[in-house]
Amino acid sequence: MSWIDEIEVDDADGKLAEIYAELIEKRGKVANILKVHSLNANAMSNHLDLYMTLMFGQSGLSRAEREAIAVVVSAENDCAYCVNHHAEALRRYIKDEDTLTLLSSADGLETLEPRLSNIVRHAEKLTSAPGAMTESDLGELRAVGLSDRDILDLTLITAYFNFVNRIALGLGVGFTADELSGYRDD
Repeated sequence: MSWIDEIEVDDADGKLAEIYAELIEKRGKVANILKVHSLNANAMSNHLDLYMTLMFGQSGLSRAEREAIAVVVSAENDCAYCVNHHAEALRRYIKDEDTLTLLSSADGLETLEPRLSNIVRHAEKLTSAPGAMTESDLGELRAVGLSDRDILDLTLITAYFNFVNRIALGLGVGFTADELSGYRDD
């Protein structure tokens, strides 16, 4: 479901078929953002490895914080695909609709609780004005308990979603309500 050709699950063979099978086993389905890579199975595999490391690997950032970063970066980039996907995932961790609305619009972030506010405002700044980043920006993160490893993870996740947003927007990756739901989140 994009502007380029894609290989469907039933038509895949070789390495691509293996990747699709593993995705379905672990995640329950194949997201359109991954299916758009189907013409280059090696890129899909590497992309998936990076995604799983950043979003599910060990980190001092909680799963909720990681999903919030994804939502804010994607909102800042006007990437409806990623905002919707990751807002859906974020609903598993944050039940407050007002907070979800603030994150999904990347607006009013300063009103969130201090740790989450500093994390997502840092991600927003790195997305919208990367050349304006200064060492003092890290002090605000350290002040709310982030370690240097946490700051690295925050930066990697922010950079990753800027990368993915450009794939989704540049190739017209679309979504349906059915595609947004039903993923396993292990």
